[in-house]
Amino acid sequence: MDLGISGKRALVMGASRGLGRAIAEGLLAEGVTVYGVARTAEAITAWAGDQARLTPIAAELANLASVDALADRLLAEGGIDILINNSGGPPPGAAATVGRGDWLAQFEAMAANLFHLTGRLLPTMRANRWGRIVTIASSGVEQPIANLALSNGIRSAVVAWSKTLAAEVAGDGVTVNIVLPGRIQTTRVDELDAAAAARTGSTLEAVRTASAAAIPAGRYGRPEEFASMVVFLASQNASYVTGSKLRVDGGAIRSI
Repeated sequence: MDLGISGKRALVMGASRGLGRAIAEGLLAEGVTVYGVARTAEAITAWAGDQARLTPIAAELANLASVDALADRLLAEGGIDILINNSGGPPPGAAATVGRGDWLAQFEAMAANLFHLTGRLLPTMRANRWGRIVTIASSGVEQPIANLALSNGIRSAVVAWSKTLAAEVAGDGVTVNIVLPGRIQTTRVDELDAAAAARTGSTLEAVRTASAAAIPAGRYGRPEEFASMVVFLASQNASYVTGSKLRVDGGAIRSI
């Protein structure tokens, strides 16, 4: 299937590993020119090599000056057509114990600066009458995940922002959607499983087995399976899909 995005320009946050890397690879396979962002550009070059259509950029989403420098560079080069907001995840912690400082710091990195970056890049999309904004959240916004209070709370705010923005820009040919990963086999999920094993006194293998057993599909997802859904939402074919939340979780969330 031709997704109609060959020659488009995309910014992929968190492109050094996991979901961000898989999304960048999926877009590259469709002929998209990709700006991949991570804390160090070398972390992207390590997997990407010298691909002609991939430009690694070092930037830190938690640092406003770094975010503005990234936006300045992209706008000077003509802006982008596709924005993949992928902020990574905060440390685990219970709602009753997470401190105010943690809430403020993580909200800035995962929400406020993400909103700011989107706002700076959005005018070019609206002027071109074409744009795709896809934000990676978590299934915790529909069914809170134990010991992930920061993620559950902050990502829920991101979902509400995305839904609001979608209605504002739909008439300009810009779509805005959220994708919710379940248990996808990434380094981030490995870290969470290890934390759960340490917290419960269990083994890592026992935690993984129990997690997989709770998923109707009976396994963790693969990054490329998740990325294929994001790439579709970034495509011309998805021009009538906006304001949506798409779960990629093997059926783990049972609510209607």
